[in-house]
Amino acid sequence: MQKQLERKHPLAVRWLHWINFPLLSMMIWSGLLIYWANPVYGISVFGYELFKFFPPWFYDYLGIPFRLAEGLQLHFFFMWLFAANGVIYVVYTIVSGEWRAIVPVPASLKRAPLVALHDAHIVKQMPPQGKYNDAQRIAYTSVIVMGTGSLLSGLAIYKPLQLAWLTTLFGGYEWARWVHFWLTVMFVLFFAVHVIQVVLAGWGNFRSMITGYEIVDAVEPVTTETIEEAKA
Repeated sequence: MQKQLERKHPLAVRWLHWINFPLLSMMIWSGLLIYWANPVYGISVFGYELFKFFPPWFYDYLGIPFRLAEGLQLHFFFMWLFAANGVIYVVYTIVSGEWRAIVPVPASLKRAPLVALHDAHIVKQMPPQGKYNDAQRIAYTSVIVMGTGSLLSGLAIYKPLQLAWLTTLFGGYEWARWVHFWLTVMFVLFFAVHVIQVVLAGWGNFRSMITGYEIVDAVEPVTTETIEEAKA
């Protein structure tokens, strides 16, 4: 079977995708430097704390303690770059029409579990899909919503007096911080799953996000001979 190149990712999507990676990494890293000063969150069941974000050894291992000022400076600097990159991406997807390949369709919620079962090799047949499967549509759209929530909750924490109306919408400063923290946790989880999915999808999928093209099986033109062969 002959192969051919098929255009998959536009240049703008690739650039914005790769720029977002170091920006989000810096936001999470600087956020950890800030969170160290007041680590109030954990996971509890019936009043018993199962896990605290984060154990002292975690901070010591990464060299995080006593770097609050550094964390604040980095966070507030990269915040604007992260926000600008996100706004440009959303505007581009709307103007270019790329949103049609990303936004979930009515059947996505029904088919997404089947995609997960297929990836787990439980279901053999892959549900119908376009440029992205239904699980990817839901995940990528959720990331855009999460990014918006992170930006707004971050601004509510950053300027609680100047943006009092925004802080109030989140239920106050403490709730805004709570939302901001857990959205960050969700970003980390998404990033981990995303990397695993890329590894499982193989080198070709990763390469397409760099070059913009994917190697696929060539489609043979329909001729009289091929029609006769199909009938035979």
